[in-house]
Amino acid sequence: MTKGVTFYLMRHGETFFNHYGRVQGWSNSPLTPKGIEQAKASGRGIADIHFDAIYTSDLQRTQETLHHVLSQTKHSYEGKIKAMPELREVSFGSFEGLPSSELFDKVESHLLASGYTSQAEVEMPTLLKIIKHLDPYHHAENYVDFWNRIETGLLILLNKHAGTDQKILIVSHGWTIRNLIHGLVADYEEGEPLLNCSLSIVEYRQGQFRLNAINKVDHFIED
Repeated sequence: MTKGVTFYLMRHGETFFNHYGRVQGWSNSPLTPKGIEQAKASGRGIADIHFDAIYTSDLQRTQETLHHVLSQTKHSYEGKIKAMPELREVSFGSFEGLPSSELFDKVESHLLASGYTSQAEVEMPTLLKIIKHLDPYHHAENYVDFWNRIETGLLILLNKHAGTDQKILIVSHGWTIRNLIHGLVADYEEGEPLLNCSLSIVEYRQGQFRLNAINKVDHFIED
């Protein structure tokens, strides 16, 4: 069988911004005690898996999550961990840190004025275009900015690991992981938001991506 590569995509643990319902994006917010326990429970569930390389975004919450995940492992990963800005969450520009309800109320009003009935009708490219438009500084990423960045990161990883039969752990963000999967797996339809410290497993073999698991938390082992 042709060699491939398997990516284990983990969302970070709950942060205080998650808990308070704040727009997070590129902003740093530490893990809550619950988020730390989520990371450890997820880490215990994958403690027997040996990863050949580990990547995080360069934001605090993914690196903090990885620290607690690896505190439960049976393997040493010295020299095998790299932070990548390409794996960051989408940027929400000047909306960062504001209540999420405030941002999405603005989005809802814009949609209603444009003839939509609800946000459920709007796909990600349109949603990010609207958020960038509503940002007074226009610093928020539109979909092209966002996708080009995370695709660049994916290509770096494929160039290094495709055809190796390696297992790669990536600790990233909800929107980033969902959009990577949406862009790569033809029959994937976006569902519920990804849970904190959930795993989504994507295999790349013979030039094709296959989704082996999505939003998986049944591997959690409580202390």
